[in-house]
Amino acid sequence: MKTYATYFVNDSEKPLRYGLVNLINPPRQRLRGEEKKEGIEAIPVFCGFCGTDFELMKMGRQSLLDKKFPKGEKRLINGHEGVVWVPSEERFAIVLIRGGDSFDPTRFTEDETYFEYGCDGADGIFCDKDYFNPDMLLHLPKKYDNLKKLPLSLAKKLVFSDPYACAVFQYERMCDIGQAQNFRVEMAKRKCDEETARKYAQDSTFERVVIFGLGTTGLFIGDQIRRNRKGAKILFVARSDEKSQKAQFVKNELDCDYLSVNNLNERETADAIVEKLGGKATVFVGTSGTNVEHKIAFEQGVLGCNGIYNSFSLGPKVTYDTMPFGFKNQVILASINFTQKHMQTAIELLCDSKFDTLVELIDKEEFINDPIDAYENKIYSKGAPLKTAVIWNGKYIDKEV
Repeated sequence: MKTYATYFVNDSEKPLRYGLVNLINPPRQRLRGEEKKEGIEAIPVFCGFCGTDFELMKMGRQSLLDKKFPKGEKRLINGHEGVVWVPSEERFAIVLIRGGDSFDPTRFTEDETYFEYGCDGADGIFCDKDYFNPDMLLHLPKKYDNLKKLPLSLAKKLVFSDPYACAVFQYERMCDIGQAQNFRVEMAKRKCDEETARKYAQDSTFERVVIFGLGTTGLFIGDQIRRNRKGAKILFVARSDEKSQKAQFVKNELDCDYLSVNNLNERETADAIVEKLGGKATVFVGTSGTNVEHKIAFEQGVLGCNGIYNSFSLGPKVTYDTMPFGFKNQVILASINFTQKHMQTAIELLCDSKFDTLVELIDKEEFINDPIDAYENKIYSKGAPLKTAVIWNGKYIDKEV
């Protein structure tokens, strides 16, 4: 079967194209030990643009996509954030992106394999129709079971299911590592038993949090920490103006502080962060995609003793001086993924959120007429909205709600 889609190829001039593509439907498994299943048909309805798509386009220009293509193919239908309609079940669904021959695709080992719809080895959702493992088409909350048209506001919220699931996973990982990192310190300080000390260690882990960057991943990690740690002091740091929509969202909706460092050098930035926090950071989350993150945390000393550096950016190289790093007993965490459980939690939370206010639409015809231009000059241009999405099939969208 053929379908119209945007897809990546290795080509220095046109790495992203729109046109007729031949669909494939190989059996895939969600987890190791489960049956491989052919996909069932789903119709993409609402699609969001992710920075990963932009990076894949750059890789295509450099002819580096061979390992990303589905087996036997020389193209990859992109897109992994959004909502699809499942005709055989008459319901909307969120595609669980990552699966494979592994017990936990977020933490696969050397003898395990994985795939990601729209990113790595499997076609995604920027198409008129496609096939997905039926076990990987996640349900919306039960109150939406009988929907025939998806409210636009709800679609905008659900487009964040993938990155918000990453944030749920990140919070879980920081709790695990923070607890293991600092419970002995709490035992010594409080003269208490291990179980009690582990609870105190989780609290102290999030005492002073820096989130460096103002993109969606940073917002969602901040939201997760705030939901679960009411007493945490959370400071977002970025170049955006204090009055920008994103900065106002951080302050008004997430109840977090914000610091604009647009005109500050690294030393001035570090001093301003410590002053605003009232001390060194216990957690430093890098989400800006720039090398300045680790310089502020390590070279300028913003991350305190026994602190956690959560490297969530793709691209920057993190370096540190081993002598102070070792004596400060700091930990670097880097893991960008999620499980089905995290995705289901994300779906539930997003439905009752206000994150739809951060999504702007691009017209489908404008996008498919020149997808490369849309990526470079609108979706990821300077001054672009926090999140851009497209109504792929208006038949299933209620624009009035």
